Amino acid sequence: MTISQTQDEIINEFSLLDGDMEMTVFYIMELGQKLPDMPESEKTDDNIVKGCQSKVWLTAKLENDKLHFTADSNTAITKGLVSLLIRIFNGQTPEAVLNADLYFMSRIGMERFIGTQRSNGFAAMIKQMKLYALAFKTKMEVKS
Repeated sequence: MTISQTQDEIINEFSLLDGDMEMTVFYIMELGQKLPDMPESEKTDDNIVKGCQSKVWLTAKLENDKLHFTADSNTAITKGLVSLLIRIFNGQTPEAVLNADLYFMSRIGMERFIGTQRSNGFAAMIKQMKLYALAFKTKMEVKS
């Protein structure tokens, strides 16, 4: 699936919640619970996303020219938010991640249920994922 198709799928899922704040927050926390466990060995200071109020650990690897992210957080909502990004970016090429136009946040009205602090942290998660993509893209170019 493309990044846009995944975003459209997320928008559709959230539209079923009909703007209900409590249900939306619960759903986000539920998404976080489904995130595969991150090995404790990867929960290091080096993997912490800077700019998040909560602790968020994020790693990336490249397999067959596709990115694969692993993440965790010490708060349920933040873990749910990072799980959305992983769902969108996992299995994509570094180029696709770098050029991604993320529009799902405004379409699901994310600003209504995450405050300014979380919003800044969410932007930091996106930035970190794009930095990983840039690093892998550069590595790929150097090899070829």
